[in-house]
Amino acid sequence: MISHICGKVADKKDSSIVLDVNGIHYEILVPGAVMKVIEDRIAPDGTIKLTTFYYHQLEPSRATPTLVGFLNEIEKEFFEKFITVSGIGPRAAVRALNIPFSQVAKAIDEADKAMLKSLPGIGEQRAKEIIAKLQGKVGKYALMQDTGISCAPKEKTPDFAEEALDVLLQLQYKKHEAKEMIDKALKRSPCIKSAEELLNEVYRQKANK
Repeated sequence: MISHICGKVADKKDSSIVLDVNGIHYEILVPGAVMKVIEDRIAPDGTIKLTTFYYHQLEPSRATPTLVGFLNEIEKEFFEKFITVSGIGPRAAVRALNIPFSQVAKAIDEADKAMLKSLPGIGEQRAKEIIAKLQGKVGKYALMQDTGISCAPKEKTPDFAEEALDVLLQLQYKKHEAKEMIDKALKRSPCIKSAEELLNEVYRQKANK
């Protein structure tokens, strides 16, 4: 499985980029929201590192290895949740996610069906299914500051508050600001038992301001 790829940008298309990795060219599908900011992540020497989702595109007579590229693990996580909705495969998700992931997550959490229906390929029924499947589970992704997420890897820790802090730092919140949000969330909901629950509570208290 390919989890990351680093190479020189050889070509850019509407929904994919081609990377030259030691003379081998890889075409990588990229969601529209990521494509809009990817230029800013290309190094002066023309290289870029992407986190990738790897799958096989099934066709009648073959299975084609396919990569989808993201700027970091948080974007990939959201993509993986999005494609758990019935009828939304990786290619459909690449096409649909043409606005910042945080806006899509917010629309899901707030059951904003009109916003979801505006995404390419997402109709009335699919919007309902997205809300039914994911509402209440994507709050942390609504905290994403989509144009400036750090690509630094997360450090594993058994302390869920520290894990939540680590995620917020990746989302480009300042450390003191992230700690304050976490403290308030824990005071408001002291029965929280996981980083996921904690981040959803942080999102809810920001949304209610």
